Amino acid sequence: MSSAILAPWFDYTINGLVIGNIYALLAVGLALIFGVSHLINFAHGSVYMIGSYIGWLCVTKLDLPLPVTFAVVALGCGLLGVVIERVGLRPLRNAPRIAPLLATIGLSVVLDQAAQLLFTADPRALPAHLPSWRIAIGGGSVGALDLLIAGVGVGSAALLYGFLRFTKLGWAVRATALDRDAAQQCGVDVDAVNRTVFAIASALGGVSGLLVGMYYNAIDPNMGFQAGLKGIVAQLIGGVGNVPGAIAGSLLLGLIESYGIALFGTSYRNLFAFVALILILVLRPNGLFAGTRRLPPEPLTGTFIAPSRPIVFPRWASWGLAAAALAVPLVVQQPYLLQTLGNAWLYALMALSLTLVAGTVGQVSLGHAGLLALGAYASALLAIDARFPVWLAIPTAGLVTAALGTALVFPSFRLRGHYVSIATLAVGEIVTLVILNWESLTRGPIGVTGIPPLTVAGTPLVTGEWVYWVPLILVLIVAAVQSRLLNSHFGRTLRAIREDDVAARSYGVDLNRYKGLAFAVAGFTAGIAGALMAHFYSYINHETFPAPVSMLALTMVILGGLGNVAGAILGAAVLVGLPEIFRAAAEYRMLIYGVVLLLLIRFRPQGLLGTV
Repeated sequence: MSSAILAPWFDYTINGLVIGNIYALLAVGLALIFGVSHLINFAHGSVYMIGSYIGWLCVTKLDLPLPVTFAVVALGCGLLGVVIERVGLRPLRNAPRIAPLLATIGLSVVLDQAAQLLFTADPRALPAHLPSWRIAIGGGSVGALDLLIAGVGVGSAALLYGFLRFTKLGWAVRATALDRDAAQQCGVDVDAVNRTVFAIASALGGVSGLLVGMYYNAIDPNMGFQAGLKGIVAQLIGGVGNVPGAIAGSLLLGLIESYGIALFGTSYRNLFAFVALILILVLRPNGLFAGTRRLPPEPLTGTFIAPSRPIVFPRWASWGLAAAALAVPLVVQQPYLLQTLGNAWLYALMALSLTLVAGTVGQVSLGHAGLLALGAYASALLAIDARFPVWLAIPTAGLVTAALGTALVFPSFRLRGHYVSIATLAVGEIVTLVILNWESLTRGPIGVTGIPPLTVAGTPLVTGEWVYWVPLILVLIVAAVQSRLLNSHFGRTLRAIREDDVAARSYGVDLNRYKGLAFAVAGFTAGIAGALMAHFYSYINHETFPAPVSMLALTMVILGGLGNVAGAILGAAVLVGLPEIFRAAAEYRMLIYGVVLLLLIRFRPQGLLGTV
């Protein structure tokens, strides 16, 4: 009887260790990159995805033996890592520290979308071509693929240990990780070290993608994003830049996920990872297995504001542009065009909310799509379940989003550097996963249908003109209010926090209070944008506001100019309106966004209208 009870848990333990081994290949690569570059590489998950497709081509098209397939995957992804370091990141070597992090986000988008265009979004089977036998152990069993994954994990760790401990280049890597400037003064070629580390990390990531594809017998172009996040979570659990800690954190994360699935179900798998991430960031940001190293002395985000002279529109020009925008429906009679521009104004609301916290306070949020989701679900459920009038449900949803969003992000206020961006990204993912699993409230994966439209005197505002006018009017109101805020004592205090939070604190500024107020204002604006989207779309689910929406918002505010109110509106109009108008480029939209982000960071970090 006891054996029958323990057998499933043995299998869950084996599964957790196998998945942990795969995460370890990702996390070790991330730890190596962070050690020498002090960079969280968000493109690492995309390299993992590319590795799975290289393996798929080798197995299904070229019919290569498995050892040769592993070698080709490692070589191909290693070369890709060298290209990423040389072309995408080395030119930013002397740029502010946030610039390379944002560049890896752009590289991730480009690689993911290129793979989707090349291979389509349809999943593909990746057969393992291994014996089907299983060895019974203690009521459970271990298969050939389990042993292969364990062997690859242990073998990779042993080879990496030998490389770092006994080779001259490995010593150079360790020296660079300890003190980059001192290593360079001692004659270490830090460029060669960076190139080597990216090659090794990418090779490990590609092999990890191949193993996952074999384990689940399925790959797709979108698999890299979540995998990359899991590698980051595992590395943070162990301690950033700590290779042994990354391995231990990966195994722990794999067990947490496996046991969580056993207790609650598969749909909770990712939720456990991100909840663990938030707990680690709040309670022990240096990781469970790292020393008590101090956090970076400077905020990572505030240093991204590039010196620039922003373009300031005279008052008469601003009023003229607003009047011209309001008059568009009187001239343009094409419903599709008006709806497209109306969608751009909805995203402009999101961009305004993000530019306040990212540009003015210096807290780059990578989970802003979660605020849209909170606003959309709050307004839809208030209108359907609580019978609120839509005109009342929308502002109420803004208040709900301001409160919940600030509460969720509040733990990250004590964090600095790259931790802030990662924490907000985790919060956005947690919101989406809670929406997916809280079926009694959110309807779960089915979503919310039959959302009533916004009405005035019983007349639904669903025509092209109103879909255009309503969000535009709100954009103009929010822009005017935000401009007044930024020119007030409140706005000057927020910019002081951005420029130097230590100096601001020394002058008596309550950092948490002002950051909380900024996120509340941003949450209210984003909540209204999400609520309007829900009532215009009439249907929403957990996939309506995915993580790439947050990346899109970030690209908008960088394109227009961080902290620039007019720039946020311009960025939304350019990145949302133009691709929709030119429908021929629709399938290349996300690829365009990624390329635009990379070009902006490299050549025009202050944006089109300049930073404020």
